[in-house]
Amino acid sequence: MSATILDGNKISAEIKTEVAAEVAELKATGLTPGLAVVLIGHNPASEIYVRNKVKACELTGIYSEQHTPPETVSTKDLLQLVESLNRRDDIDGILVQLPLPAQVDSKKVLLAVSPEKDVDGFHPMNVGYLSTVRPGLVPCTPAGCMEILRRSRIKIEGADAVVVGRSDIVGKPVAMLLTNANATVTICHSKTHNLKEVCSRADILVAAIGRAGMITPEYVKPGSTVIDVGINKITDRAEFEKYFAGDAKREAAFAKNGSTLVGDVHPKVVEVAGAFTPVPGGVGPLTIAMLMANTVKAAKLRRGNTVPTKVG
Repeated sequence: MSATILDGNKISAEIKTEVAAEVAELKATGLTPGLAVVLIGHNPASEIYVRNKVKACELTGIYSEQHTPPETVSTKDLLQLVESLNRRDDIDGILVQLPLPAQVDSKKVLLAVSPEKDVDGFHPMNVGYLSTVRPGLVPCTPAGCMEILRRSRIKIEGADAVVVGRSDIVGKPVAMLLTNANATVTICHSKTHNLKEVCSRADILVAAIGRAGMITPEYVKPGSTVIDVGINKITDRAEFEKYFAGDAKREAAFAKNGSTLVGDVHPKVVEVAGAFTPVPGGVGPLTIAMLMANTVKAAKLRRGNTVPTKVG
């Protein structure tokens, strides 16, 4: 029996509808949540991502503006830009699109973003709020993973959860969120012994290691839920065959585009898992939806509004 596909596009659309309703309520009180995106240089993937963020702002009624310093920008100039955005009351969220050019001190710039406007949830203060279960801004992709689980009615409390990957952006925060939701969590990484054995005990398996198709069916407990955070581009025909041989739909897309996407989970896991997120169309769409939710949350928290947001 094939696994249930957890449709990220559908869940993302639900969240954006809820966010739009919250924005309309805030606008009725004279407040329009505002998001500023800082994009440096011409990284095609970043440009597409930022374009999608701007589109989501338009859809939900959030005010957005884009700042595009030149590729040659210095750390000092970028810090001045961030500081000016920190001071503006009409901007509730500041997002500095990564990666930054080599001459820029990325850590210094990210640390300069005011914690109350840190809609990426990367500031140490927000990390501290997450670990001590206080209201704050949570990284968008991990928050999206939790929304997928909740809205798909996957039981988290008491579940054995395994997170493969320990990055500050996904692995650690998603482990913390699962812990806060009363799962029993194991974090795995490249130095973990018996990785296959550890993963195969999981009721919920989150793959965020950045290696194409690494989680194969032997890693997966039959009937478990698999959340695939990985996005890996494949252009090699032999590699394509390894993952998608016999998939006519993928074959046609690969022939047309010369590439396709695969997650950190091998597509054959669908034959073992009870539920899984596809790539594309799984976790990806949730990242932008949660950015919108975080911007509304920031607008409320900054003004001492303790009424919880409906999302996140």
